[in-house]
Amino acid sequence: MEETGHQEQAVAEENSQSLDDMWGAALAEQQAADSSGSGEKTVLNPKAAVDAQPAEFKSLADSSTGSVANMELIMDIPVTVTVELGRSRIVINDLLQLGQGSVLEIDKIAGEPMEVLVNGKLIARGEVVVVNEKFGVRLTDIVSPMERIKQLK
Repeated sequence: MEETGHQEQAVAEENSQSLDDMWGAALAEQQAADSSGSGEKTVLNPKAAVDAQPAEFKSLADSSTGSVANMELIMDIPVTVTVELGRSRIVINDLLQLGQGSVLEIDKIAGEPMEVLVNGKLIARGEVVVVNEKFGVRLTDIVSPMERIKQLK
């Protein structure tokens, strides 16, 4: 038992000495690099050396041909289209009283165009149609690009 303790202590001292030797060698190498005065840093690990070059960006003014390519990038992005029949504001007590067969009044008049929203932004208005036994919307008014830009602000 006592012999095992001496062996462990000897291994610990040997590891400590080798660690001290490694630190000493690293510090000596760093001091040699600092005293060389060349202003260049010495790479300690040649595998870590990277051929770095400054990035070059194209001018934004030269984007006439790039705009078509940029548009192609976004053509496959999915968006959520919502058709809004109308809205209503009620108190929570009335909300809790709603049940099957309840009628909820909305702020639109019958026959008034519905709003078509893309990702929550108004882009058009339209009327309800039935296509193959499913509801659809026939667009009757498209919001101008200027109005769409105003909505983004």
